[in-house]
Amino acid sequence: MNNFLLSVIVPVYNEENNIKPLFDRLFPIVKKYSYEIIFVDDGSTDKTVNTIKKISGKNSQIKLISFYRNFSHQMALSAGYEAACGDAVITIDADLQDPPEIIDKMINKWQRGAKIVYAKRQERQGESFFKLGTASLFYKLINFLSDTPIPSEVGDFRLLDKTVVSYLNSLKERPSFLRGLVAWPGFPTEYVYFKRDKRFSGETHYGFFKMLNFALDGIMSFSTKPLRLATYFGFMSASLGFLGIVYEVIKKILYPESFVTGWIGLFIAVLFIGGIQLMTIGIIGEYVGKIYKEIQNRPKYLIKERINI
Repeated sequence: MNNFLLSVIVPVYNEENNIKPLFDRLFPIVKKYSYEIIFVDDGSTDKTVNTIKKISGKNSQIKLISFYRNFSHQMALSAGYEAACGDAVITIDADLQDPPEIIDKMINKWQRGAKIVYAKRQERQGESFFKLGTASLFYKLINFLSDTPIPSEVGDFRLLDKTVVSYLNSLKERPSFLRGLVAWPGFPTEYVYFKRDKRFSGETHYGFFKMLNFALDGIMSFSTKPLRLATYFGFMSASLGFLGIVYEVIKKILYPESFVTGWIGLFIAVLFIGGIQLMTIGIIGEYVGKIYKEIQNRPKYLIKERINI
């Protein structure tokens, strides 16, 4: 049952204090299988790369891909998928919020026929009410707007069969919203449930604005409904304007002696129409920006160094 190759991809960015604790927990689990551990450094500025090199120098199954600069977490995952040779490929972050100890359960689900095995959070420790609320809102919003259902309470801790990895590697779109791309084909899927721990060391690299950009990438990558909503808002504002005209005409006919300055109504109307116009232009601009990035056809990332690959 263990005659397969297991690839574990670990994207890292300034995680020098987490590499050794992660490896100490991960290695006893993966050594039961034929394995490779691929660290993908996303342009770290601390001693993350040196720490990985010390480990990889003692074990040729520990591999490293290092970027010239920070290209994003999703690009680091993409590089790992392209380098992985495994029959089963697991991605896990280095902050130890996701427990490596459930990998055996994920492999068991895969061996029973699942092509995708998600690690789903039942409880999240050490995260603020604001972050929990916005994460929940994000999944509700993207599933409302998207035609592709994306599982909630799952991150990038998952197992993919080599068939799914091959499919992902064949895609060239950018920016790559991998959580959506993994769910889009509808491969057989299973779940393993776990309690998410606090971050072991350091601070999260995903602040509010990074999370907002990530959410926008996901929505724009899997739905054109925002454009449809912009059209609806346009019709709504035009209808309100037309009703306002009808109201004023009728009022003038019935009460010609009435004196109406109208400056407050005009002020509100200008703000309302202007806000809708700016929002619509912004939505269109997001889609135009995605087209612009596709036309540029630049590499997704630039690799500075490879070790044991």
